[in-house]
This record gives sequence, structure tokens and C-alpha cells, in this order.
Amino acid sequence: MRNHTELNEFILLGIPQTQGLGTVLLGIFSFIYLFTLLGNLLILLAIVSSSTLHTPMYFFLGLLSILDMLFPSVTCPKMLFYLSGQSHAISYKGCAVQLFFYHFLGSTEGCLYSVMAYDRFVAICHPLRYMLIMRPGVCVGLVLAAWLVGCLHATILTSFTFQLPYCGPNRVDHFFCDIPAVLPLACADSSLAQRVGSTNVGFLALMLWLSVCVSYTHIGIAILRIRSAEGRQLAFSTCSAHMTAILCAYGPVIIIYLQPNPSALLGAIIQILNNHVTPMLNPLIYSLRNQDVKSALRNAFPKRCFTLKKN
Repeated sequence: MRNHTELNEFILLGIPQTQGLGTVLLGIFSFIYLFTLLGNLLILLAIVSSSTLHTPMYFFLGLLSILDMLFPSVTCPKMLFYLSGQSHAISYKGCAVQLFFYHFLGSTEGCLYSVMAYDRFVAICHPLRYMLIMRPGVCVGLVLAAWLVGCLHATILTSFTFQLPYCGPNRVDHFFCDIPAVLPLACADSSLAQRVGSTNVGFLALMLWLSVCVSYTHIGIAILRIRSAEGRQLAFSTCSAHMTAILCAYGPVIIIYLQPNPSALLGAIIQILNNHVTPMLNPLIYSLRNQDVKSALRNAFPKRCFTLKKN
């Protein structure tokens, strides 16, 4: 099989039906990428610098900010490179690495959303035992399990995709290397890899979505049992940001993998929402309605950084 794998690079064709818009797209995606990095860095700085935020909920939020910086970094720098007029080529190994880290970080983030939903379930349904259940060892174990699941998931998908021979053509009709765009270029039967990819992605996404639904079903029942309106509002406010982030994350994934034959342009737009827009929005979602994060940011960046002394 190695003798038949003659390709040493692929050509990324970019976003369909955007010919002549390279400069505009370069400006848009540069802004989105820089805003994503800055917003998540600020959230991370607020959590690290404020001792009041050293709790399980903000520990998971800090890890989410790290993933939201890494996830778009898998695809965006290369896209900005060729949108600036440089080569569209990506090496064979570079394509495999891009596909691996895209699914590794994406599935790890999905697992982290489920962990964060479980954390909110414990906080609302078992408030008196919260610190006992979500002790540091448990939090670290849940995070390590999320990374392990993501690594295993990505390894399986990458192995089945790149064990096939690729001997031409090498034009990837997408703006990054993903399974649906790469497999049609294989010189052998790719039906097994397609089934493994769709089954693996679909099963993992379904299990994570169900775990979130179970947690929030219990949370909803617990909130309805709270007698005071103020208590219900407080409990709901602690979950609203996370629910919004989950909807933004899972919406594009559901559309991508449940549509039998999506158009190339629609698929690219949905991937852009998943890869770039959602990581940009998460800092806004978690900070705009979170007084603790706002306060930590104000303390980290006081209005007066320097005191002028008069002679």
C-alpha cells in the first residue's frame, strides 16, 4: 500500500464559491481568530488571577478557554496563509496531523461540555455535597478521561482515513483536511472508512448529547422544586451560559453529520460556525452574564494602572 501512496501533498481549494474574495475573507477570519485568542486569554487570566474563581466550575471553564484557543488554531493559520496569496498546498503528513487534532480537540471539548453539565447537576441537585463530590482528584480524573476519549476517537478516525492509498487527484474541496473531503480522493474502496467515521462520530456525539440531556433534565426538575422565584432565577442563571454554549457547539455538528448530502457551501459555512465562530462567542457567553468573571477582569485590569505623583 505504501508503494501506491504517491502523493506527498494535497491542495486545499478553500471555501466554495468565494473566488475573488480572498482579501475580504482574510480580514474577516483574521479578526475572528485574534478576537478568539484575546477573549479566551482574558477569561483564562481572570480565572487564574482571582482566588474566588478557583472552584471546579471555573477550573473546567479555564480548560474550555484553552481548547477554544487550540481548536481554531488547527485550521485557521493555514487558511489565513493561503488567503494572503500564499500556496494552498499542505503536506501529506500535515493533512493527517490537521485531521487528527481537529477531531481530537473537537471531541475533547464535547466531553468537557458533558463534564461541565455534570458539574452543574451536582451543584444544583446536591449542593451540600458539592465540594465532596467534585473534589480536586475527581475533577482532574474527569478531565483526563475527556482527553483520553478525544485521543482514542481521533486516532481511530485518522488511522482508517490514512491507511488508504492516495495516488491522485490531490485537490481537497474544502478549507481544511476533514474526513468527508479527503476520503473521496483515495485510490481504493473507502466505504469501510466512511462507515467507521460516520459511526464513530455519530455515536460519540449522541452519547455526549444524551449525557448533557440527562444532567439538565435532573437540573430542570430540581429548579422547578425550588419554591422561591429568586432561588429559581439564581439556579437557572448558573446554567444558562453553559446551555447556550452547548447549543452553539452541537448545532453545527448535528447539521453537518445528519444531512445525507449537504451542499459544499452549506457544509463549509457550518464548519466555519463550528471551528471559528463558536470559540469566539464562548468568552462572551460566559462573561457577559457572569458577575464573578466581570469582577475578576476588573481587578486584573484596574482603571488606573499607574499613579501619577505630583512634585
